[in-house]
Amino acid sequence: MKKLVLFTFIPVFLLMWGDLLAQPAEPASDKDHLVVVWTSGDPYMAEKMVFMYTHAAKTAGWFSKVTLIIWGPSAKLTAENNMIQEKLKAMQKDGVIIEACIACARSYNVDEDLKNLGFDVRGMGIPLTDYIKSDARVITF
Repeated sequence: MKKLVLFTFIPVFLLMWGDLLAQPAEPASDKDHLVVVWTSGDPYMAEKMVFMYTHAAKTAGWFSKVTLIIWGPSAKLTAENNMIQEKLKAMQKDGVIIEACIACARSYNVDEDLKNLGFDVRGMGIPLTDYIKSDARVITF
C-alpha cells in the first residue's frame, strides 16, 4: 500500500511543480523606477549633479524607467537657459521622461515655454503623491 501512495504522489507533485514553473513572471516593480524631483534654480547644481546622475541612471541601466520632474525655480531656469534645455532634450532623447508642474511653471509665466520644449506640463501634486506611495525611488534636488 505504501508503494501505491508514493507512486501516486510523485506524478501529482511533478504536475504541481510544472504549473509553478509555468506561471507568468510578475510585472516589473516600481522599484526599478527612479523619480527625480528637481527644484533648484542653480544651473551648476543642475548640470554637475542632478542631470549627471539622472541621465546616467537611465543610460547606464541603473533604473529601467527614469522620470525627471521640473518643479519650482527649476521651471524658470529651464525656460531661460539654452544649455539646460539642450541637456534636458538629450536626456529625453535617451528615454528620460520629463514632466513639469504646471502650477510652478505658471507662477513664473513659463508654462507655454516648457510645453513648447516638448515636456509634459501638468498638475503634479497627485502624480508625485502616487510616485511616493508606490515602490518608485523618489529623490529631490
